[in-house]
Amino acid sequence: MIGAWRLERRTEPSRTATALAPLAAIAFTLLVCAALVAWAGAPIGQTYALLFDGAFGSRFAISETLTRATPLILTGLACAVAFRARLFNIGAEGQLYLGALAAVAVGGMHGGEALDWPMPVLFAAMMAAAALAGAVWLLIPALMKAKLGVDEVVTTLLGNFIVLLIVSMMLDGPMKDPMAMGWPQSVALASDLELGKLIERTRAHTGLLWAAGLAVVVWLVNRYTVFGFRMRAVGANAHASKFLGLPVTRVMIGTALLSGALAGLAGAIEVAGRTSYVTLDMSPGYGYSGVVVAMLAALHPLGVVAAAVFVAGVLVGADSMSRAIAVPNYIADVIVATALLSMLVAMLFSQYRLRRMGAA
Repeated sequence: MIGAWRLERRTEPSRTATALAPLAAIAFTLLVCAALVAWAGAPIGQTYALLFDGAFGSRFAISETLTRATPLILTGLACAVAFRARLFNIGAEGQLYLGALAAVAVGGMHGGEALDWPMPVLFAAMMAAAALAGAVWLLIPALMKAKLGVDEVVTTLLGNFIVLLIVSMMLDGPMKDPMAMGWPQSVALASDLELGKLIERTRAHTGLLWAAGLAVVVWLVNRYTVFGFRMRAVGANAHASKFLGLPVTRVMIGTALLSGALAGLAGAIEVAGRTSYVTLDMSPGYGYSGVVVAMLAALHPLGVVAAAVFVAGVLVGADSMSRAIAVPNYIADVIVATALLSMLVAMLFSQYRLRRMGAA
């Protein structure tokens, strides 16, 4: 009788295999999606060339890719931080919206005027309010998990829908812009609080530098601080960490505050850098895409920057490609989803190997 196969954990995972896992996942994704492109009757080489050109082939294309990558870096960091400690934050979308709402509440032109504070102080208060809003919103499901054992995947996911209802209420009520002619949008941010342009005459803004800087800060925290070590330890084995005396609940709360703050800052930077006000369609799913970005980066904060640029490039390039060739831009969603699944499989086999059991 032929023995069965089983997964066996590697005693020492290969660092090379772990580092190459994202590249292997992307290569496999492009190979799989090539079959779909061929099925649509389009030339594979030309389709991918147009996809790349639409994302990076011109000054305008690069600026659009960087603009979309900026919130993805922050939501990707939010997910990576939480996932590292086994706090599965699927609520970055809601935290982003609350951060944007808090930013406009502090820095918006209410009654035609902003708060009478010095602009540097008002800008800092706006960012702090956004970070606090996102942090507090994630703190609720984190406490429910730590104290009551409630599954945070469910609570954070459902929290997104609650936030959208709150935002809708505020946009049709206290924060509605009287100059919007009935359109549901918030009052505008004070012009002095808007971020500068990274590339002139484009939408790319200096929020990208904020996002990249925060990625470096998160990496330093993860690698060189006691809190970062505790997050990794709790993520590896919460029961063993508790047995060794680590404050697991405190670490979980700290992780939730950091993760939620990053997602909240994504909303504030999106308002200050691109939209100037909050609308219900401000985010095309940046919070959900942050999960993909975090996984493609293997939860590494610096890898999140590259993964966000890749995902943003696919989304932007697909729009341009679909206008030039008969392939629907939904191929971008297929590429991103396949990349996520491929990355999960690649990470699995970098940690485990298949072993065939002997004959009975």
